[in-house]
Amino acid sequence: MYNTLRSVIFIFILTLLASCGGDAPVPKPDAQLALNYSRPVYRSLDKDLPYTFDFNESAFAKANNDYSSSISYPELDAKIYLTYRAVDSNLRQLLIDGQKLSYNHNQMADAISENPYLNPEKRVYGMLYGVEGNAASNVQFYATDSTKHFLTAALYFNREPNYDSILPAVDYVKKDMFKMMESLRWK
Repeated sequence: MYNTLRSVIFIFILTLLASCGGDAPVPKPDAQLALNYSRPVYRSLDKDLPYTFDFNESAFAKANNDYSSSISYPELDAKIYLTYRAVDSNLRQLLIDGQKLSYNHNQMADAISENPYLNPEKRVYGMLYGVEGNAASNVQFYATDSTKHFLTAALYFNREPNYDSILPAVDYVKKDMFKMMESLRWK
């Protein structure tokens, strides 16, 4: 019995050693997430608001009584919230509030980029902020004519922020938000 056990252990060790060797293991290549978004086609916001702009027709616009509005992206489970304020000797405070909107996310942000926007012909002046990291909102902007109108916008996803996962969607909607600023017209 002792010899049988010794023979079994010997065969097991011999089999184990024989199975070692050969080609070295090769790691799997990095996978890339392939998200395909439709090419944006823009249409004008046709609501009873003191402003209008072009937005992606794959999204849905909703206007509220207080001149705020929202643009929903059901495919991305995201929404852009727009807030309108009339300028009445309070432009400085509105600008501070518009900047605070982005910098309140500073605790969770890895970086915040500022992209100024100036269009004197349409009297649109503003700033587009890109927030990198696991912040609640990754893109915001404010725009004003500096005399009557002030508009802020912020993008939110209906899920816990995980920047690496939502980055392609953030980039897609960020282009739409820039298009909103470019096409913004005051009524």
